[in-house]
Amino acid sequence: MNFKLIKKDNNSAARACEITTGHSVIKTPVFMPVATRAAIRAMTLSDLQSIGFDIILSNTYHLYMRPGMDVIAAAGGLHNFMNYHGSFLTDSGGFQVFSLSNLCKVRDDGVDFNSHLDGSKHFFTPEKVLDIQRIIGSDIMMVLDQCSDYPIEKAQARAAMERTIDWAKKSARYYKETFDTESQACFAIIQGSVYSDLRKECAERLAELDLPGYAIGGLSVGEPKELYREITEYLLPFMPYDRPRYMMGVGSPMEILFAIKQGVDMFDCVMPTRIARNGTLYTSQGRVNIKASQYEKDFTSLDPLCDCYVCKNFTKAYLRHIFKAGEIASLIYNTYHNLYFMKTFMDEIRTSILSDTFNETYCKWSKVFASE
Repeated sequence: MNFKLIKKDNNSAARACEITTGHSVIKTPVFMPVATRAAIRAMTLSDLQSIGFDIILSNTYHLYMRPGMDVIAAAGGLHNFMNYHGSFLTDSGGFQVFSLSNLCKVRDDGVDFNSHLDGSKHFFTPEKVLDIQRIIGSDIMMVLDQCSDYPIEKAQARAAMERTIDWAKKSARYYKETFDTESQACFAIIQGSVYSDLRKECAERLAELDLPGYAIGGLSVGEPKELYREITEYLLPFMPYDRPRYMMGVGSPMEILFAIKQGVDMFDCVMPTRIARNGTLYTSQGRVNIKASQYEKDFTSLDPLCDCYVCKNFTKAYLRHIFKAGEIASLIYNTYHNLYFMKTFMDEIRTSILSDTFNETYCKWSKVFASE
């Protein structure tokens, strides 16, 4: 992986960069759609490619559970299995271990847990998680970390942070000794909950590992929006400037925009596709709840400023009708539109950084999504 800073905005910390992997050139800031189980719900691969995404995210835990590493290995890796030849980022699966397993025991050397599918017992170590991602063939791999709940006492947050750092050290050593570091990159994850001093300490200690990239984990997990912004703004100056910076699990346009202003490059979240399946759509005028009765006889475009297939071909009345009728097409069209919105939203932000008009773009979208 190669990282190149193209342009920093003159009036903020926002930046436009390029990340080059063996499969694609990724222009940042970038939003990565989430293909948790090697598929984006209600979305075909051809539609995804037509929108123009150069990188998507998949989940180590879910792929490990099903179809299993023997199937992925026999297919020659996830790129071949899914027939997607852009870049893949895979998370470590740690968040799913903690959130899905009803019997999870954290140890200093890893995590004991039960499968959410059949109750079978498994054990993840920092090294095993990387081995799984080696088989997957991820372009960017994430280390195993311990994500803190919110709220959490500071002593517990520190314990989780210390374990995260220890696991990152083991991961960094194993990665540098046994992986082709040119073809697969490895990112560490900064933890520390909402405690600024823990976040700073974690960032500084992880930076010493000299890994290809760094992520912010454990935010957008239930804390107030003000705390998310406070920690994000505080933390970014302590993250390596010459590496990609990845905010994990954030998909709200305004929270993305705020993080970009602080210098974040990469984002992922299921939110745009999940709310699409529930009838909520992002537009240039803000959120639209297509279920609302006001759209029953509204024969205008969903978003007259959007060039996507859905907006050019269907009215709000029709989109409301097929949603209320339970048609599968509704989920497909809604998902397509929201991902198209996210791609053009990020492209507009990048263009504004390159032209030093980011603040104008920030103000514009702040008015559109003022209620978020």
